[in-house]
Amino acid sequence: MWWMMSNEGGHYCSKKSDDVCGDVCGQESTQALGLSRLRCILRGIDLKTFIFLFAFVPTLVFGIYVHGQKISYFLRPLWESPPKPFHEIPHYYNENVTMERLCKLHGWGIRESPRRVFDAVLFSNELDILNIRWKELYPYVTQFVLLESNSTFTGKPKPLVFASNRDQFKFADPRLTYGTIGGRFRKGENPFVEEAFQRVALDQLLKIAGITDDDLLIMSDVDEIPSRHTINLLRWCDDIPPVLHLRLRNYLYSFEFLVDNNSWRASVHRYQTGKTRYVHYRQSDIILADSGWHCSFCFRRISEFIFKIKAYSHFDRVRFSYFLNPKRIQKVICKGSDLFDMIPEEYTFKEIIGKMGPVPHSFSAVHLPSYLLDNCR
Repeated sequence: MWWMMSNEGGHYCSKKSDDVCGDVCGQESTQALGLSRLRCILRGIDLKTFIFLFAFVPTLVFGIYVHGQKISYFLRPLWESPPKPFHEIPHYYNENVTMERLCKLHGWGIRESPRRVFDAVLFSNELDILNIRWKELYPYVTQFVLLESNSTFTGKPKPLVFASNRDQFKFADPRLTYGTIGGRFRKGENPFVEEAFQRVALDQLLKIAGITDDDLLIMSDVDEIPSRHTINLLRWCDDIPPVLHLRLRNYLYSFEFLVDNNSWRASVHRYQTGKTRYVHYRQSDIILADSGWHCSFCFRRISEFIFKIKAYSHFDRVRFSYFLNPKRIQKVICKGSDLFDMIPEEYTFKEIIGKMGPVPHSFSAVHLPSYLLDNCR
C-alpha cells in the first residue's frame, strides 16, 4: 500500500495508479474532478452501449414529447380516482301515458299548472345545432336567453355570428332575450376564466329576461339538448329535485356516431333568487336517465370545426399545427376518430381500452330530435 500526498499538501489518495480513474485523487479543481470522473465512467462503456444510448434516449424524449398526453391519460386510473357515482332516477315516458301517471312513476306529484321554463345558453358559432335545440324545446320554453361575446374563450376576436344570422330564428323572436358582452382579451389567460366571466354575465341577462323563483332554468351548452318530453315532465311534476342533472346520449361530429350515454353536465334548476348561479359543473348527486342528446363538434362545414378548435376552453389539446389541417380534419371526422389524437378520458383501464379507436357508425335514427328528422337529407 502506498501513501501519497499532493505537492499542495491538501489531498490524500489511498493507492497509486496510472489509470485516469486514479488521477482524480490528486486534483484540486472541482471542475477537473468532475470531468475526470466522467471520462472514467465513459471509459467503462463499450461501443454497443454508446450506440444504444445515442439512439434510445433521443427517441424516448421525442416519444414523450409527441405522446406524453396520451401516456398521461392512459395512466389516469393510477393518479385520479373516479368521481362519486350519481343517484340515477329511472326515466319513464310514452306519448300515450298521461302526465299524471308519468309524474307518479317518478315518485312526484302533479301540478295544477306547469312551471315557466327559461333556456339559457352562451353562443359561439353553433348555428345549426342551436336551430335543432330551439325547435326541439320551443313548445315548452317560456323564454330563450342567449348571450354572445365578441371574444372566444381563448381571447381571440370573433364576429357576432348570431346577430348576423338572426333572421334564421324569427320563430323564436317573441320569446327571445338576446344580449352581447365585450371580451376582455387577456393574452395568455386561462380560457376557463373568460368562460366563467361570460357565465356570470348570463346570470344578469336571466334577471333581465324576468326569471323568478321556482321557474325552471335549463343550464347547458348549446350542443347539450334536453328532449322536449323531459322538459315537459319537469315543468308539470311537483316535488322534483331543486337541482337535477340530465344524462344525455353522447354523439360526436353528427348523430351518426354514438359514443356512449354518459354526458352529465346539463342540468335543470328550480330557480332561487340569490342562490342559483349559471355554471357548467356538477352541482348535485341526482341525475335523470336518458334525457336528451349531446352532439359535440357537430358542424356542417370544416371551417366551423377549425373555428371551434381554436375558440373553446380546451385549446391546449391542439398540440401540433397540423391538427388544424382541413384535409386531416375531414379524414378524422369520416372515420369517427379523435380530432386531438387523445386517449379516452375514463377512470378505469377497462373503459379506456374499450373506447380506444374510432367510434363505430350507428344505424339507428330512433328517438332523435324531431326537427333533425324533418330536415335531414
